[in-house]
Amino acid sequence: MLDALCHPATTRPRFGVADFESATFDSTVDFRSAAFEGDASFGSAIFNGHAWFGEATFNGRAWFNKAAFQAMVGLDGAVFKGDADFPFVTFADIAGFTHVTFERTATFQDAIFQKAAFYYSTFEGDVSFLWALFEQSAGFGEVTFKGEACFIGATFKDALFRSATFQGEVSFKEAVFERTVRFGPVVCAGLLTLSEALFGGPVTLAIAARRLECQRTRWSSTAELRLRYATVNFAQAVFEYPLIIATEAGPFRLSSGQPMAEDALAATPDAGVRMASLRGVDAAHLVLSDVDLSGCLFTGTVHLDQVRLEGACTFGEVPPRTHWRHWRPVRFTQRRTVAEEQHWRASQPMAVRGWNTAVLGAGQVGPAQLAPVYRALRKAFEDSKNEPGAADFYYGEMEMRRHNRTDTTHAERGLLHGYWMLSGYGLRASRALGWLAAAMLVTIMLLMGFGLPKETPKQEATGTVPSGGGRVTFEMGKADPQNPTGNRYTSRRFEKALNVTLNSVVFRSSGQDLTTAGTYIEMLSRVTEPILLGLAVLAVRNRVKR
Repeated sequence: MLDALCHPATTRPRFGVADFESATFDSTVDFRSAAFEGDASFGSAIFNGHAWFGEATFNGRAWFNKAAFQAMVGLDGAVFKGDADFPFVTFADIAGFTHVTFERTATFQDAIFQKAAFYYSTFEGDVSFLWALFEQSAGFGEVTFKGEACFIGATFKDALFRSATFQGEVSFKEAVFERTVRFGPVVCAGLLTLSEALFGGPVTLAIAARRLECQRTRWSSTAELRLRYATVNFAQAVFEYPLIIATEAGPFRLSSGQPMAEDALAATPDAGVRMASLRGVDAAHLVLSDVDLSGCLFTGTVHLDQVRLEGACTFGEVPPRTHWRHWRPVRFTQRRTVAEEQHWRASQPMAVRGWNTAVLGAGQVGPAQLAPVYRALRKAFEDSKNEPGAADFYYGEMEMRRHNRTDTTHAERGLLHGYWMLSGYGLRASRALGWLAAAMLVTIMLLMGFGLPKETPKQEATGTVPSGGGRVTFEMGKADPQNPTGNRYTSRRFEKALNVTLNSVVFRSSGQDLTTAGTYIEMLSRVTEPILLGLAVLAVRNRVKR
């Protein structure tokens, strides 16, 4: 039949409309270099021997619905110019699609592959592997997907996606990877979805994508995700072994040693990895390295205090500079914050500019929910011996307790407010030193005005001389110190007041004669000023200790 259909000039078989519905091919079938000008239908066909379609060209629709390939099938170099449909196809042996070009939609829904090789192939349109089963191995090396790629519900025993390029969106939703997964390096210009996928064996992912969705995924073995450019959503994921998410510093390297092209992501200047959500995750086995956490949602994360943060993991910052709230200035001390606090601050009445309002999915989260988050992050930093790094999260925890109007009593909130004003919860040395300087200045002014006497009281001796002679007894005393009636604010009085104040700071008495008011002023300063000095020292220690 093929000889009769060969074109005299090209010696290639040429078909118009080819209908092989329900045909049975008992031996080897050779359609290599064949040209199918119209639609080609192989629905329910059975190929008992090898089937070769190498270099074949399908100008119309190629239909292989429920076809069964019992032996090896090769479509190496084939070109599908129309839609290519392989639903419910069974490939009982090796299925080779090397250097195949699919110019329009390709569908492999519910197909069964014993061994699948899609190396160096190009999918110009959308491709669908819905609920496909890869019983032994699936290889997608050097493959280019220019449309959307859908692997929803597919099952992989061993999966290899090496040097693949996805120029559209790709979905592995509900896919099952039963054994080893070697995924990458892969470049995806759009969204790569792994949501609800199951990984049964060790996983290594090397992905450069604009966004990576891993919601409700399950990881039953160790996993390492090395990413670039991606915004990652890990909400409600479950992993039973250590899972590492890290930013790859430079472009991924191919097996030849050359860097993998990332032209599809050229419009994204920042190659860093951003975490979008960890809600519902048990973070006991989670390791994050060089990840941007400024937009990450943490509320609802379990065992957040056991997460390991390696490298330069960044968080959000408070608004810089001084802002005006009506008539009074507002300035926030620089510190690291979580995304939910940014969202809560921005939603408050009379909120200042600069808080991040573009936090998606934050919901109705307030200080009551944020205080435990900051406490857990503080403990995570302390357990890693990074106590200076934990200081910002201690500050955030105290801020949330101070603003919590439901679980914090009025008395406790008052104490926290005073602690915040005086020293920034024992973390802002400049604030405590400022209050100390102000207290010393007030003490000096009060001493000069009311505490220092006009002049040093002189001692007086009084006694009685017996008339008949004998022993004379003297009594020594001083006159009460008197406030001056003239100018009280002189350099000499300033020097004395400064001496008294400096001694009070270190809880010592200067021995200076004082008026009654001055005595009480000194007593008060000997209590307040050492406390302020101690808060300043504590703040410095909390910032520099290891």
